[in-house]
Amino acid sequence: MCVAIRLAVIGLGKMGVSHLSIANALDDFEVVAVCDNSKLVTDVLGKTTGLNGFNDYDEVLKLKELDAVLIATPSIAHEPMIRKALHRGLHVFAEKPLTLEAAASRELAELAARKDVVAQVGYHNRYVGTFAEAARLIAGDALGKVSHALAESYGPVVLRRTKPTWRGKAGQGGGCLHDYAAHPINLLNWMFGAPEHCLGASLTRHLSAEVEDQTHALLQFPGGVVGQVSVDWSDPSVRKMTTKVSVWGEAGKLYVDRTELQLFLTGKRAVPDGYGEGWTVKHITDLTEPVSFYLRGEEYSAQLEAFGRAILKKEPQRNDFAAAAATDSTIEMIRARAAAAPSPSTPAPRPAEAPKSLLARVFTR
Repeated sequence: MCVAIRLAVIGLGKMGVSHLSIANALDDFEVVAVCDNSKLVTDVLGKTTGLNGFNDYDEVLKLKELDAVLIATPSIAHEPMIRKALHRGLHVFAEKPLTLEAAASRELAELAARKDVVAQVGYHNRYVGTFAEAARLIAGDALGKVSHALAESYGPVVLRRTKPTWRGKAGQGGGCLHDYAAHPINLLNWMFGAPEHCLGASLTRHLSAEVEDQTHALLQFPGGVVGQVSVDWSDPSVRKMTTKVSVWGEAGKLYVDRTELQLFLTGKRAVPDGYGEGWTVKHITDLTEPVSFYLRGEEYSAQLEAFGRAILKKEPQRNDFAAAAATDSTIEMIRARAAAAPSPSTPAPRPAEAPKSLLARVFTR
């Protein structure tokens, strides 16, 4: 019988509570502590669940019976928290993006490798069956030489001018690029590798005071693939976040979102098993492996199950720190390109320098 991974969940906002619920239901994990800057939150959780609550991250790291931490704090707090956990020799699951600086993300990926620990980032779309199947088809050359890909995300995050949370503050890692566009960018990285150049970019502000509400970019990937990114988190036409990828190749084209994959093949190349010439449509129910606990979507449980298997069974990862660092590099490339040629009417925002004292106040993601 496998010994459960003793886990502490850091940050008890929407994502932190979701991860806590899932981890608490999985056999591979034993949640031994939770941590948040709000004593009210930890006290209530302690009374209702019996979980050991902390308001100081450093106190959590002093626990002797601790194998891993799950960090779901605002993005600005990731780098120092992850670095401390890695130096302690703990396995780490962190929400995306990994950090706000690509160089820091690469350093953390190298540190995790030296410490020989499992380090994973919450790019949950890699565990959505339709996106995983699309990545498999592209890797298997089903479309032949790919010329163009379009990755899109739209959602109703900011629909009016209001007092912003940390997601609306540049210095804390907020904004459409870091908080929303990271997901479709990560999918392009998974399918085509790290881009060589950003050919053009714009970061447009409509409703937010400090950060961009739209991200548009044109990326040059290895092999001549041109990738287009189109993201808007101020889109009132959708009920919740929707992400989709379209790919055009010499032997066909592919459209995929979280519910359906549509593949058209011309027959010029060998047809993959389970597909035919012309259109084939596969639904998420055909492409999703069952999970042991469902909350929000199978992919959220699947990524934590994979984190557990990587620790206990040494299984390879889909979304390790190195992959997340590549996405952070792409984000940085887009921001730099947008800043180099700002629009006269909507200048591209630059991240503000966060006060050093902020770390003590940003546990809740």
